[in-house]
Amino acid sequence: MKGELTQNGCQLVHRNGDETLVVEPWGRDGLRVRASLSEVDDRNWALTETAAGALRESVSTTIIEIADNQASIANGLISARLTDPSPVPGSGHVLQAGHLQFFRAGEPILGEYDYVVGAHNPGTRTYKPVPGFADEGLYRTEAHFAPRPDERLYGMGLNATGGVNLKGCVIDLYQRHVKHTVPFLVSSAGYGLLWNNPSLGRVELGRNRTRWVSEGCRQIDYYVTVGDTYDAIMENYADATGHAPEMPYWASGFWQCKLRYRTQEELLATAREFRRRGLPLSVIVIDFRHWRKTGDWKLDPDFWPDPEAMVRELDDMGVRIMISPWVLVEEESENFGPMLERGLFIDALDGSETWIPWQANDGQAVRTRQVDPTNPQAAAYLWDKWKRNYFDLGIRTFWLDPCDDLHPIQDYDRVRYHAGPALEAHCHYPVAHQRNIHDALHTAGEHEVVTICRSSWAGSQRYGASPAAHDIKSSFEHLDEYMKAGLNLAMSGIPWGAAEIGGFVTPDSQSEYFRELMVRWYQYGVFTPVFRTHGHRPNNEAWTIGGDSYRFIRAAMLLRERLRPYVMAQMQLASDRGIPPMRPLFFDYEHDPQTHAVEDQFLFGPDLLVAPVTAYRQRSRAVYFPDGEHWSCAWTGRQHHGGRRLDMAAPLEHIPVFVRGMEPHLDLGLFQV
Repeated sequence: MKGELTQNGCQLVHRNGDETLVVEPWGRDGLRVRASLSEVDDRNWALTETAAGALRESVSTTIIEIADNQASIANGLISARLTDPSPVPGSGHVLQAGHLQFFRAGEPILGEYDYVVGAHNPGTRTYKPVPGFADEGLYRTEAHFAPRPDERLYGMGLNATGGVNLKGCVIDLYQRHVKHTVPFLVSSAGYGLLWNNPSLGRVELGRNRTRWVSEGCRQIDYYVTVGDTYDAIMENYADATGHAPEMPYWASGFWQCKLRYRTQEELLATAREFRRRGLPLSVIVIDFRHWRKTGDWKLDPDFWPDPEAMVRELDDMGVRIMISPWVLVEEESENFGPMLERGLFIDALDGSETWIPWQANDGQAVRTRQVDPTNPQAAAYLWDKWKRNYFDLGIRTFWLDPCDDLHPIQDYDRVRYHAGPALEAHCHYPVAHQRNIHDALHTAGEHEVVTICRSSWAGSQRYGASPAAHDIKSSFEHLDEYMKAGLNLAMSGIPWGAAEIGGFVTPDSQSEYFRELMVRWYQYGVFTPVFRTHGHRPNNEAWTIGGDSYRFIRAAMLLRERLRPYVMAQMQLASDRGIPPMRPLFFDYEHDPQTHAVEDQFLFGPDLLVAPVTAYRQRSRAVYFPDGEHWSCAWTGRQHHGGRRLDMAAPLEHIPVFVRGMEPHLDLGLFQV
C-alpha cells in the first residue's frame, strides 16, 4: 500500500502503515529526519540550540512540494526527495515505500538503500520491539544508506581504527576509557550526518552499505547538513549542537599532570621547581585518591592540610589547580547512605543494586556505586559537595574522570539511568555530566570552564569539554594511532582535544625508548589544542625523564609558550565557527587529491603544517606539501613548492613543521627557542 504524503507547517510527513516519518528544516542548510511506529518524539538529545530550530517556525523559509507519489523539501542548499514507487506490476508490492534521497544544490549526495525487490523487502528502516521494553516503546532499529564508491568518511569521535578515513570500518556506539562515541559523520561528498541517538548500537561503514543500528530507541532520528566546504559543514553542525565557548587564555598554556601528586607539599614543590627553572606552567592537576574514602569529595587533611594557602600560592604563580573528584562512592563514604536513600545512583534494570569493584586508598577491595548525572537531584547533590569542598577553597577547574559508565561493557545493557534504560541513553552519560558541572560553575560565578574528560558525545563541545584518550600505552604505536584518532575527534565537532603527552600505561619509564618517545610526544603536543602531559609513572616532570631529553622537552614547552597568541586565534575561530584548530590536510586543500590520502600529517590552523615523528629512532620522514602554496621550513626558513612529497630531516631537536606562504604569516623567529 502506498503511503500518505502531507504537509504539516514546514514539516513533510509520510505515513505508511504504522510508520510515521517526518522531515523538517533544521538550522542553516540542514534537515532533520525522524521515523517511528507511533507519533515522533520531540526529545532533541544533541540538537539543543534554539537557533537551530528557528526555521521550523516559519513555513515561508521552507519549500515543500507534494505530487501523487513523490514529495520534496528544501532548506537552503539542502533538499530531500521522498518517493512512494508505484506497485510492481502483477504483484501488488511496492519497491521501497517512503524512500528518501538528499541533494546539495541539486546534486545527489546521500540516499537510503533501495533493495529493489517486491516480496520480502527487508526495508531501509526497520523496527523490532526490544523484549522486556514493550511498555517503554523501545525498538531495535536500523537505517540503511547506499554507499558512494569514492566517498571518504570522517568523525565519529575518538576511535582507534588505524587510520583517519573511516570507510570500511565498524564502530561500536558505546563509551569506554580509550573510546569516545560522537556519532557525527562528515563525508567528502559534502554533507555531515548526526545520528541523534545516544543508545547502544553500532555503525557499519561498508563498501556495499552504510548501516546505523540502535539496540533500543523510540525512533530513528538523524540530522543532515551540507556545505560547499568542510568549514561550512562544521559551522552548521556547531549552530545545531552548540559552539565551544571562548577558550580562556590560561588553558592554552602547559598542563602538568601525573598519577599522582600525593600531598600538598609534593604538588607545591613541583610548581616551585617549574618556576625555578623558568618553565611555563598554566595548570597543575590533583588526581584521584586525594580523599579518605572514595565519594567523600574532599581533600584528606592528613595530606592536604591547608588547601586555601596552597591555592593562594599557586594563584600568585599564575598557576591554576585542576582536581579529579570522580563519580564513584564506596559504602564507607559519608555520602553513600544519603545518596542511596534518595536513589541517586545508577541502578540495574531488575531493580537490584549495581556494584562496581574498586580499590580503597589502602589497596583493599571495596564496593562502589556510580552517580547518575542524568538525575537532576544527583547532579545537585554532587555539586553541593564539590562546591563546598573544592570550589569554595578556590579550586575552580575540574577533571571529569570518569564521565562514562564504569560497569563492565557486557553489563551496559543491564543498567538504568534516570533518563532511561542504558540501551536508550548510555552514550548521553558524558554530556549530561559535562553539562551539569558547566552550568553549576556558571551559576557559581566561574565562566572560564574547561573540563578534561574521558568520554564525550555530540554536543560536549558546548560545555567546555576537552576530551583525551585516557589509559593508552606509552608507545610510538599509540602515539601514531591516537594522533589519527584525534583528527577524527576534531572532525566530530569537538575542537579542544587534549594530547595526554606520553601515554598513560608505562611499563618502563627508564629506557632510552621511553625518553625519545616523550621528546617526540611533546613536540607533537605543541600543536594540539590542549598541551597536557599525564601518565602512570613517577617521573613525569620535564626534568625527570632522564638522559638528554630535558633540553628537547624544554624547547618544546617554550615554543608552545611563544605560539600562544596564534593558538588563541585558532581557538577563537573554533568558538565562533566550529572550525577545528587541528585538522587533516584535506580540510583546507580538498582541491588537491593528494591530500586525501595523507593521514600522518595535519594542519594546526591555516598556517602550520605539522608532520609528527611516530617511530623510534626515526630521523627523517616523507612530507607532502599541499598544492597551491609555498611552505617555509619553521627551523631553517627554506621554502618548498606545494604539490610535492619530499624526504625531510627530523633530528631529535624537532619534528618537521612548515609555515604557509612565501612571506610566512608567522614569524619564523618564534621557532628559534
